[in-house]
Amino acid sequence: MRSVTTPEGTFYNGDCITGSSLIPDNSVDLIITDPPYGIEGDKLHRHYNRDESFVTDGYVEIPADEYETFTKSWILQAERILRPGGSLYIVSGYTHLRHILNALHETTLEEINHIIWRYNFGVFTSRKYVSSHYHILYYTKPGEKRTFNTECRFALSEKDEAGGSLNYQDREDVWIINREYKPGKVKNKNELPGALLSKIIQYSSNEGDLVCDLFLGGFSTGLTAIGLNRRAVGFEISPLMFDARIDEVVTCEPGFLLDTALVAKEPGRTLTRKPWKEDEVALLRARYQELIKTGKTQKEINSILQEEFDRGYWSIAKALKQTGIKTGRKSKEQNTIGSFITRHD
Repeated sequence: MRSVTTPEGTFYNGDCITGSSLIPDNSVDLIITDPPYGIEGDKLHRHYNRDESFVTDGYVEIPADEYETFTKSWILQAERILRPGGSLYIVSGYTHLRHILNALHETTLEEINHIIWRYNFGVFTSRKYVSSHYHILYYTKPGEKRTFNTECRFALSEKDEAGGSLNYQDREDVWIINREYKPGKVKNKNELPGALLSKIIQYSSNEGDLVCDLFLGGFSTGLTAIGLNRRAVGFEISPLMFDARIDEVVTCEPGFLLDTALVAKEPGRTLTRKPWKEDEVALLRARYQELIKTGKTQKEINSILQEEFDRGYWSIAKALKQTGIKTGRKSKEQNTIGSFITRHD
């Protein structure tokens, strides 16, 4: 199988099902992949109102009657190469979604989220509703702690103009991310936008991790991974697409996306999910009682507690509840944890 290797990874021009044997067991930290949809994807230009002159030929589709077997085969390879604790994201339309879900059900992989990606335009229809979303299936391989960087893009304390949590909004399971038009640039039939790939890579991997795409297409996953200082590996079966984009991958500068990546503007709470020690709980209660007597506003007390204990709202609320300070009712200290702490996590 033809391949190109760089300091950041190896890219194969060939079938991922047979070619995955080149990747060792339990070696990949994150898999992001957008497999063929089995809906005559090689004819998508009939539905899109766009200039196809820059779209590379050679899109390889899977016949509908082969889709079930095809899906089981590549998902078994994904399960094998993914490390324990590693994550898998599969982008899919609804036509053959059942085959993907059934194949996942037959593995040891565990479902984390079923995400809906809503995009800015869909295929026009006249006798039914317009389809303007894809499914993103987020699974993990059990055995070790899963990587999930909760505050990589927004700190739990960051708010929008209306006072809503930016972190909460960014982690909801419906994503509104526009497709990329890339006018005048060489592209695949159906490429994932960089904003979507960056979001997944930031939340579910760390710098230096190995990111795999079993269906590279326009190499967007590989480019985004390298741009965020990860390593990359993947497969593209089409020689035309491989040749059209491999030079860009080889010449891209590692970390070139770090300066423009969305990152938290405030420090995160590193202890929020760690167990409290008895002396820490006692200190929290004592400090809580001190602050109530100072006449500070509820917002000020909130800020002080979270800064001093490096924890978020629920962590503090639960610890105080252990000491007899109950959320949702007036305490002897003339206040409640639920009423004066702004929710941050």
